[in-house]
Amino acid sequence: MPTVEIRNLKNESVGELELKDEIFGVPLNEGLIHDAIKNYLANQRQGTVKTKTRGNVAGSGKKLWKQKGTGRARIASLRSPLWKGGGNAHGPQPRDWTSEMPKKMKRGALRSVLSERLREGNLLVVDEFNMDVLDVKARNGEELPSHKTKRFLFLTTTFGWAGKTLIVANEPPESLVLSSRNIPGVKLTSGATLNIYDVLAHDRVVFTKAAISTIEERLSN
Repeated sequence: MPTVEIRNLKNESVGELELKDEIFGVPLNEGLIHDAIKNYLANQRQGTVKTKTRGNVAGSGKKLWKQKGTGRARIASLRSPLWKGGGNAHGPQPRDWTSEMPKKMKRGALRSVLSERLREGNLLVVDEFNMDVLDVKARNGEELPSHKTKRFLFLTTTFGWAGKTLIVANEPPESLVLSSRNIPGVKLTSGATLNIYDVLAHDRVVFTKAAISTIEERLSN
């Protein structure tokens, strides 16, 4: 069974956690991950874009000049796509982009990418996100409130986090939500809503112990 070290917010080891091998020890399946990402991105599309065809634009339908004898090209309507202000030919129309993918395949893809993050050393576990334990002071020497962005920046410095970070916490404290929301590249989610796109879009994934239990229960079926 794979194991991961549990650390507190001071970057001190506070124990080890055994992870389920069927979730965090599966081989990399690039084809399945690719299909899951395509499915996720397709389902994010709204499909509401629309252009006006010649039947939708305003304008007379009268023939502008007779068919023959003028020496000019034949023309039927001012609303033709050939004219300025005319309709659009073959433009996008509203459509449903959603696609179906079996739940077993989605869960398998998520298991595969989480296992790969663990093998890379980019899957971390912290005991809890209690921002009050961090010793961060303002310039005047006073203790900073727990919701200040400077507290989370101090946390990233303590752990040496560079790049994009995904934090998975089931019930994150308000101090964590407020202190991390203004930092580019940091996203907060829960074990119940974790998706494969977010895991791949971030350089590292940081779980709480409770979130690990949730994701193992979710992906065990």
